[in-house]
Amino acid sequence: MHIPRKLAFLGGTVALALATVAVGGAAQDFGSERDDLLEAKSVQQFGIVSGLQSSSSVAVTAADATANPLSLITVAKGLKVRVVTAGVAGANIDMFALWPDDTNPTHLIACNEQGTTSPGMQRINIATGAVETIVTGTANCDGVRRTAWGTVLFSEEAGGGPNGGRVYELIDPLGTTSVTLNRLTGVFSGGVGAANMVARPALGRLSFEGFALYPNGLTYYGDENRPSNGVAGGAYFKFVPAAPFSGGPAITNLTNSPFVAGSIHGLRLGKRSGNTDYGQGTQTGLGTWIPIPAAPDPDLRAAAATLKLTGYYRPEDIDIDGAAAALGNVRFCGPNTGNESADQNYGEVVCISDGTLVSATANTATPEAQFLVLGNPALAMPDNIAYQPGRGNWLIHEDAETDYPAGQIDNNDVWSCLPDGRDVDLQSDGCIRIITLNDPVAEWTGGIFDSTGKRFFLSAQHNITGKGVVFEITGWK
Repeated sequence: MHIPRKLAFLGGTVALALATVAVGGAAQDFGSERDDLLEAKSVQQFGIVSGLQSSSSVAVTAADATANPLSLITVAKGLKVRVVTAGVAGANIDMFALWPDDTNPTHLIACNEQGTTSPGMQRINIATGAVETIVTGTANCDGVRRTAWGTVLFSEEAGGGPNGGRVYELIDPLGTTSVTLNRLTGVFSGGVGAANMVARPALGRLSFEGFALYPNGLTYYGDENRPSNGVAGGAYFKFVPAAPFSGGPAITNLTNSPFVAGSIHGLRLGKRSGNTDYGQGTQTGLGTWIPIPAAPDPDLRAAAATLKLTGYYRPEDIDIDGAAAALGNVRFCGPNTGNESADQNYGEVVCISDGTLVSATANTATPEAQFLVLGNPALAMPDNIAYQPGRGNWLIHEDAETDYPAGQIDNNDVWSCLPDGRDVDLQSDGCIRIITLNDPVAEWTGGIFDSTGKRFFLSAQHNITGKGVVFEITGWK
């Protein structure tokens, strides 16, 4: 039976106090009081006037959404929305990076998650909404990040195997237009600036989405894969560059990138009995980084099965914990969607710590995975995630089912979740719904903040108009 989605929830220890108690002779639900308290502190904790009471149940028509793209979105009180672009970008705009920096970005460098005949990566002018195609030929372009050395990393969500998803690198994204990729050879040709892109087989093949990319080139990523017939789901990996970037000006030649060569390691949790306490049931705690055998173009999905790496249900986007990074530490968080409709496995957000940046790069740190947010019927199948600078909150995007029985519609939302505080648990101190879609066929993707934490860009992916729609949201106090 479908459970109505509530306004907010508090995670962690207080969430254990869910029993209904009698107060003054009347039944009173303490969990609802928790939610009311979180909402009452929405300005202090979330920078908004108030959250959204429920998911939208509106199903906007294609004609109305095309005429007025703002009809696709409802935001919490205090937030403001602007349409960056609508009707001209690829139909499935997913993740994007801010260019040339996070302080004064002029463009979004965006992946379009469609087939090889559709635009793969595009640039979107933030001021005008103009869209230009950088490259066509990718298979489900998804993850994209700007590097500290002045390039763009982008990737495909195209499975494992010898023709699975791979990573590419681009230099000069504003000067590269209408290039074509041959996926079989990894060669770019045609258009303007084909020499500005190259495949990066050193990072292996899998279904890529999120990247935790550190300034020296240390990179973490997961495989968007589900468990099947006893084989574990998607694993998490770590790429250590052979020649880390040491800072300085942007590179002018792709041969100088840290992604030219390096080693890959897979996460396997379980330290007991000489690191043998791994397998089903061990999804949190301490672990080890297992070396992936060197190969010219390694199939990481196959390696994960052979090495019995820890698996999760479809790892998605990941983002760096900015507060940890400011202290020189490595910690990143990412959702695993789970499977809501068939299994009531609502997914979760897991955070992985890996010591200091120095020890993580030297691969001498002990990794640790802990849950930050556990999914539920209100926050189901978390997909993308964005760290909010300044506040340290996490914005979690839903990719949940919306076609519930008996005509019930609960569209996909974006939740703002607090970091863990000084309480005894390790989970978020609470989440509140701040954005909802008025379109049951769409999902939120690509959310990213600028350096102030007050400008947020996100995409209404595969929405009812059949065209890409990207919004800018402001108004955080």
